[in-house]
Amino acid sequence: MGPKGGRREKHPRRRIVDAIFYVVRTGCAWRQLPKDFAPWPTVYWYFTWWHDDGTVERLHDALRDQVRVADGRSVEPSVGLIDSQSVRTADTVPVSTRGFDAGKKVKGHNRFTVTDTLGLLLAVHVVAASVQDRDGAKRPLLWTRLDHPSIQKVWADQGFSGRLVDWSASILGRELEIVRKAPDQRGFQVQPKRWAVSGRSPG
Repeated sequence: MGPKGGRREKHPRRRIVDAIFYVVRTGCAWRQLPKDFAPWPTVYWYFTWWHDDGTVERLHDALRDQVRVADGRSVEPSVGLIDSQSVRTADTVPVSTRGFDAGKKVKGHNRFTVTDTLGLLLAVHVVAASVQDRDGAKRPLLWTRLDHPSIQKVWADQGFSGRLVDWSASILGRELEIVRKAPDQRGFQVQPKRWAVSGRSPG
């Protein structure tokens, strides 16, 4: 959780964590962190330390496991869901990491997420918005296969159909099931197997 030894810490760890949550929640720049938190260089130092040594990932995984158990489920899921979302970014973002999604008319990033059926994050991969679903999905599917071998099937929408289905079966040994819309569907309707990953509630 941080280096040991030396003088006593000036700022409580709880306040450091609160400051990090504030930045994540509001999206403000580190330098704009309110003065009632620890100085922003201190907060940023802890953030990078905990990120690089795996603390953030371990905390996330532990909390996800607790939520699953509290919901009466096993710690490891057997089914996953994958989706992509194009997100606009500022012009200050390097050109090498942003692109244009012609279908959604969005200039920025394409975020690929794999979740369990509760919507709890299993893997995430961020690429330029110009990257197609069948290409951007491979890394998060691979990471899910390595980190959660209990998952035997992943549900996806029609944007992931085609070669990716064959790749998942032959390379990962896992089924990528495409959840298709009803032939007579008009407009948006909740897909029962996929609502969790998209952040939409079926109710």
